[in-house]
Amino acid sequence: MSTGNQIVSARQVEKLIRLIRGHKVMLDADLAQLYGVQTRVLIQAVKRNSSRFPADFMFPLSSAEAKALRSQIVISNKGRGGRRYLPFVFTEQGVAMLSSVLNSERAVEINIEIMRAFARLREMISSNKDLARKLDALERKVESHDVHIRSLFEAIRQLMAPPEPKKRKIGFLVEERAARYGHR
Repeated sequence: MSTGNQIVSARQVEKLIRLIRGHKVMLDADLAQLYGVQTRVLIQAVKRNSSRFPADFMFPLSSAEAKALRSQIVISNKGRGGRRYLPFVFTEQGVAMLSSVLNSERAVEINIEIMRAFARLREMISSNKDLARKLDALERKVESHDVHIRSLFEAIRQLMAPPEPKKRKIGFLVEERAARYGHR
């Protein structure tokens, strides 16, 4: 991914999408780089149009979240030439709104790729849920088949066992003889 006139692909954008507070978001610095502007310019444009960015479109990170991101993606520390405020993150709707406040051809082209990236992620999540449901159904089916297979094996073992020989009783049977001759 580079700034300048080159447009990035949706796959490159996907790598910049993070999950924070249960939302798929993009960091203001990443968006600024994609749009080819400084982060402060992007934030100024947002602040001039604050009514277009409600809390579900963008929000600032907490200190803990920013610290965690610093360790993950090496955001420069405050006081060392880095940021003086907590980073903002933008949801998919916030990113869509950015193209209207950053009136440039590049912003529109970048937004198209970003929207494609978010759509692809939604598809992947949806297909993973479908796959998980199918896997659960298959597992239940296999479990029920296991029970039937076990009972089938038991029946086969019973059939394979040699029959117990019928034992003939040895000795004199009074009842049988008496019945034969009509005596009781």
